[in-house]
Amino acid sequence: MALHDQQEIDQQLAQFRLAFERGGLLGALGYLNARTSFRFTAIYRLDGQMMRNIHLYDRLGEYPVSLSEVPLGESFCQFVLRNNGFSTADSAGDARLDGHPQQGVMNSYFGLPLSRRAGTIYGTLCHFDVEPMMLPDSEIFLLEAVSPVLMDQLG
Repeated sequence: MALHDQQEIDQQLAQFRLAFERGGLLGALGYLNARTSFRFTAIYRLDGQMMRNIHLYDRLGEYPVSLSEVPLGESFCQFVLRNNGFSTADSAGDARLDGHPQQGVMNSYFGLPLSRRAGTIYGTLCHFDVEPMMLPDSEIFLLEAVSPVLMDQLG
């Protein structure tokens, strides 16, 4: 990453921290969400074979109950945890997801693993939407930068 890019990430990280100070975890997720076109930005915690939603930002303010917990095998989080990240801009046409219950339902997804300092997996940080879309590389760099900050708060 170029020095200019790192300076930009540092500025965005400072803005993220300010959003966190002002609005807690939901404010921080709202900041991340506002930088994208995705409807949802969330943190899911791995709990056995379930992914439990810890914090969800819904741009429409509806917060569907169906997103509160998802079996690991029925979520895109399984790919995040297995492959150290996962992205699809259009799940309906993504052959990697053939037969997956969320294929064509959640059409766009980007997720990164969240790990504790000891290296154990906590869960995932993700953007997702029913509409197909891509996440720009600049946002990926920011999510990578904020992940340790989030884990400091989640423990």
